[in-house]
Amino acid sequence: MVEARFWEKAGEDRVRCSLCRFRCLIAEGRRGICGVRENRGGTLYTLVYGRSIAENVDPIEKKPLFHYFPGSRSLSMATVGCNFRCLHCQNYEISRQPRKGDPIPGHELPPEEIVQRAVTAGCRSISYTYTEPTIFFEYAYDTAVLARKAGIGNVFVTNGYITPEALEAVAPYLDAANVDLKGFSEKFYREVTGSTLAGVLDSLKLYKRHGVWIEVTTLLIPGLNDAEDELKGIARFIAEELGAEVPWHVTAFYPTHKLLDRAPTPIATLRRARQIGLQAGLRYVYEGNMPGEGGENTYCPECGATVIQRAGFRLGAIALENGACGGCGQRIDGVGLP
Repeated sequence: MVEARFWEKAGEDRVRCSLCRFRCLIAEGRRGICGVRENRGGTLYTLVYGRSIAENVDPIEKKPLFHYFPGSRSLSMATVGCNFRCLHCQNYEISRQPRKGDPIPGHELPPEEIVQRAVTAGCRSISYTYTEPTIFFEYAYDTAVLARKAGIGNVFVTNGYITPEALEAVAPYLDAANVDLKGFSEKFYREVTGSTLAGVLDSLKLYKRHGVWIEVTTLLIPGLNDAEDELKGIARFIAEELGAEVPWHVTAFYPTHKLLDRAPTPIATLRRARQIGLQAGLRYVYEGNMPGEGGENTYCPECGATVIQRAGFRLGAIALENGACGGCGQRIDGVGLP
């Protein structure tokens, strides 16, 4: 075990965790909502430090990040646990662990070894993903510091529920983040994720303020978060509060976990959402989980030319010159574009 960061004593052997926006008040011998931070003797410990449950070399497009070193590879890793309780979680086998009193699954993988694996595999970055990187903050932070020294970038794939003080600490070592904006109503966030919309919106603005390259993803679930007013609300928020250059990924839902009664997202819904985003002034809106439909390509916001072709996670033709459209010279927003 490693003593956690971002907590304080709260009297009578209780502690207050301030890592995520739930700010759990944790009694002696109990764990926070994430299931991996425990109060032992009036001290808060992280139970997952150095204990990986999954690691893999992924294309950066899988995060999805389309404007951060496109075509590069990212060493992806995770521990068990999550602070959300999404009914449609795609990684519920590991995010829902550990259950009360169960041992922490996984295998020992110290930060130094993660960085070395990334270097050996020729990865441009390390992605803290699959579950929620906020809840294994200490592990991710130490890895990110070492990665930066080795010239490796750091990426969070996150639900955006980190506290301002924790984000301020890790932001100097973060290069990019894909943040889930799962819907645009407090009702949806409360009933489907067990959290609040306001906290996520605030975090998104803070990521932007700290200079981290961000891309936003919304998984469209039929009948739950795909109403036109919600989509317009998300598009307006991104354009007005984050910037028109921030990419928005609208992705297709497939039945999983506790939402097996919902139908998959029709392609027409993705097309409608993309048009809503473009009409709101966003420069880059992508259709996800529907490979081969053309919605994954990057188009020049000035002349409309295709500057990066994609099929699934693979890149096709690239018509960029030093990060600008090869046709009209318009600069394409992002980091590390060819």
